[in-house]
Amino acid sequence: MNDNQLLRYSRHILLPQIGIEGQQALMDGHALIVGAGGLGSPVALYLGAGGVGKITICDFDKVDLTNLQRQIIHTTLSIGINKAESARQTLDAINPEITVVAVPKKSTEEEFAELVSAADVVIDCSDNFATRYTLNRLCVQLRKPLVSGAAIGFEGQVTVFDMRHDESPCYHCLFPDMGAEGEMRCAENGVFAALVGMIGTVQAAEAMKILLNAGLTLQGRLLLLDAMTMEWRSIKLKRDPGCKVCGSVND
Repeated sequence: MNDNQLLRYSRHILLPQIGIEGQQALMDGHALIVGAGGLGSPVALYLGAGGVGKITICDFDKVDLTNLQRQIIHTTLSIGINKAESARQTLDAINPEITVVAVPKKSTEEEFAELVSAADVVIDCSDNFATRYTLNRLCVQLRKPLVSGAAIGFEGQVTVFDMRHDESPCYHCLFPDMGAEGEMRCAENGVFAALVGMIGTVQAAEAMKILLNAGLTLQGRLLLLDAMTMEWRSIKLKRDPGCKVCGSVND
C-alpha cells in the first residue's frame, strides 16, 4: 500500500475492525456487480470509493433520461451510453487506484459462470427473475457469496446467500421458480428514488463485510424496508432441504 492509498483510505484504516490488513483485503478483492441501475449505482460507488481492488460491472442497457431520477452513477451526459461503460467512467474518475471492467452486453449462463467463478463476491442488482435465478444457481454451484437486493415502489429487501456455509439458504429457497412470467419492474410500476439508494448501500456494506470477513452478514435474514413509514423488519430464513437448487448440495 503506497502513501497515496494510505491517505485515501485513512478513515477505513482508523477503524480497528478494518485497519491496514482489512483495507488490503478490500484492495485484493474482486466484486461482480450485475446491473448498473438504481441498486447497482450506490453499490458500485461505495465499493469503488472504498477501495475494492477490482470491480466487474455487467449491464447491456443504455442510459435513458428516465433513469436519472435514481441511477446516481450516471449523469445527463451519459444518456445513450451503455450503463456498464458509464459506471466505469464514473468510477475511474472517483478512484483511479482500482480496476473496473465493464461487460456491456447480455451475458449467457456460460459467460456468467466465468464471471462468477472469478469473483470473491457477487452482488445481484438486476431487475428480472431470469438473471436472479441464473446467478443463484451459479453461486450455489461455485460456492460464492451472493448479496441480493430488490426495490419497487416504496418497498425494498436485501439479504445474503452465502453458500460457503452449509446452513445458508439460497434465493430459490426464498422465491421458488414457478415459471411465472409476471414481474414488477420500475418502468411499469415506479420506484421511490431514495429507496434504491438505501437498499443498494446496504448491499455495498454487506459485500464489503464479506470481503473483510468482518461482522455478521445478513445470511439467514431477510431485511425488509417500508420507506413510507421508515420501518425495517428482519425475517429469519432457513434453508429448504427440498430446494431443487441447493437442497442436495450439502447433503
